[in-house]
Amino acid sequence: MSKPPSPSDQLELRPGQSIELLKELHILTREGKLNQDSRRKLKQVYHLFQFIEKLLKELPASEQGPTLADHGAGKSYLGFIIHDLFFKALGQGHIYGIETRPELVASSQALAQRLGFERMTFLNLSVAESAHTDALPAQIDLVTALHACDTATDDAIAFGLQKKAKYMVLVPCCQAELARALNQHKALNLQRTPLAELWRHPLHTREMGSQLTNVLRCLYLEAMGYQVTVTELVGWEHSMKNELILAKYTGQKRRSAAERLEALLAEFGLENLKPRFTLSK
Repeated sequence: MSKPPSPSDQLELRPGQSIELLKELHILTREGKLNQDSRRKLKQVYHLFQFIEKLLKELPASEQGPTLADHGAGKSYLGFIIHDLFFKALGQGHIYGIETRPELVASSQALAQRLGFERMTFLNLSVAESAHTDALPAQIDLVTALHACDTATDDAIAFGLQKKAKYMVLVPCCQAELARALNQHKALNLQRTPLAELWRHPLHTREMGSQLTNVLRCLYLEAMGYQVTVTELVGWEHSMKNELILAKYTGQKRRSAAERLEALLAEFGLENLKPRFTLSK
């Protein structure tokens, strides 16, 4: 007779949650025990879902229901969990998973079909390409990007602006572009300003590039009419890719944020990045 799983093996499930989905995602073993390798990933996804669920509930009621685009979907852990815990019971709305790796898109499509998750569509596109396809509606209510690497987070923001997203939920990752830009003019900046000491060493360059990138993104969102909140996704012991940016559209564009954005680009010698933060939309 098999030994019953201990409390530490159990996953706290919500009413109606699909055990079959959790097994398919290899979060649970076939015996219904928690896969230890997935514990960290699952903690992040569930914590992020709590934020997203609150935003979805704040959306005004519509005939079609809410629309959500998940960029850099990967194996679509996040999309499947959101569908299972929210869209399934709601009975309306749609989730679009956007991913560049065709094999992951195909496996997600097959899994959604197997489980009868009809309100999910998976597209083999880059984030930038997704803004120009007829496979997505003209307006998307909520945009997510969980660990979208480097400039893919900026592409997700541009997508959200084009689709007039009411909310954006972003967890940036691997912000290398700005670190490269800081490196290009390091010697000149060391002569120009003592602030360049903040990124003189390679490790500091990487950290400064990451920090400054997200500061610029937040200012950009504020300048484009969003109210921005920055918080932790999970504790630092679980992930260093930990910054969660929540943006809610208010329509009140902040001129001061636009001015500070341009001032920071000038101060750090990053004028060549201005096209990424265009303020004319």
